[in-house]
Amino acid sequence: MRSPALRHVITHLITPLLMCIGMGLAYMGAFVTPEPHHLPVAVVGSGPRAKVFAQTVKDKAGDRLDVRTVATRAEAVGLLDSRAITGAYVPSAKTPELVVASAASDMDATAVEKVFTPVAAGQGVPLKVTDVAAPVDDDPTGQGLFFLLIALSIGSYASVAALGAAGAGLRMRLRALLALGVSAVVSGIGALLAGPVFHLAHHDLASLWGMAWLYSAGILFVGVGLHTFLKRWTTLAMMVLFVMLNFTSSGGLFRPDLQNGFFGTLHAFWNGAGFVEGARSLLYFHSDGLSRNVWTLTVWLLLGLAVTAIAAAHERARGRAEAPVTAAALAHVPEERKAEEEAEEEVEETVGV
Repeated sequence: MRSPALRHVITHLITPLLMCIGMGLAYMGAFVTPEPHHLPVAVVGSGPRAKVFAQTVKDKAGDRLDVRTVATRAEAVGLLDSRAITGAYVPSAKTPELVVASAASDMDATAVEKVFTPVAAGQGVPLKVTDVAAPVDDDPTGQGLFFLLIALSIGSYASVAALGAAGAGLRMRLRALLALGVSAVVSGIGALLAGPVFHLAHHDLASLWGMAWLYSAGILFVGVGLHTFLKRWTTLAMMVLFVMLNFTSSGGLFRPDLQNGFFGTLHAFWNGAGFVEGARSLLYFHSDGLSRNVWTLTVWLLLGLAVTAIAAAHERARGRAEAPVTAAALAHVPEERKAEEEAEEEVEETVGV
């Protein structure tokens, strides 16, 4: 290719095209065909009749459901609070009841209702649905936390592009301090959106801000550290880690029991799932399971700090190995190269946003 400018443009087109492929594979693979996979449900009852009924439901559903029996309705509600099950069916000749907790997942609650509505209809009676943990009226589908996750993620990984490209000449210590400041601002914006603006959080807003800060800081430190090694490919790496794999495995739209095993496995330890499930625990389930999700976010932050520390050590070693560049040498740098570097920084920041 004879034209350096054309070669430069085509090289930079690789990143958005790879993003197109990755986003298509990730989003369509995770969201297009949701099907129950071992969806955990319970049948309330302790006698042989309840066990036979539960086994009949299981036989008809196959691998779509994992069915257990519990002795009492109160026990079933406790399992819903801990999100060990997605629904509990209470058999009755006159008024069968399905107990759900839609704040854990509106899609799961809908899927369970589709399973048991025909069961009640087969008895010739209507199904009563009781929601023991419904989202707030300002977030009727319970998906507001997922969109909050998106806002926090974009603010964080787009800031990595700015810190990496525009701040490449700064010492790593200063870039790390800037990352701390940016994470505080991003999480503060998230708290404002979740509280006064859209009223997703009617209580414990300070704790939600703390989780948002852990989440944002983890992304920023991972990105700032990676930029030392990946340069302009950092944006693509951040998109893979914190968009393609992160949003799809967070459980914000579909929990893992409605997805394939790949995204379900990521849900167990990825940082987006830690934030979404932690926020649900805090706001709707009396902080049940909150500590585990906070630890997930903390581990990601520690990982980011480790990557940043390794990058700082690498930059120090590289600085000692390189000969100092004098002002006279700088004067001989071609103007074309300077323009190319500025264009590269601009492209990186634009793609990042």
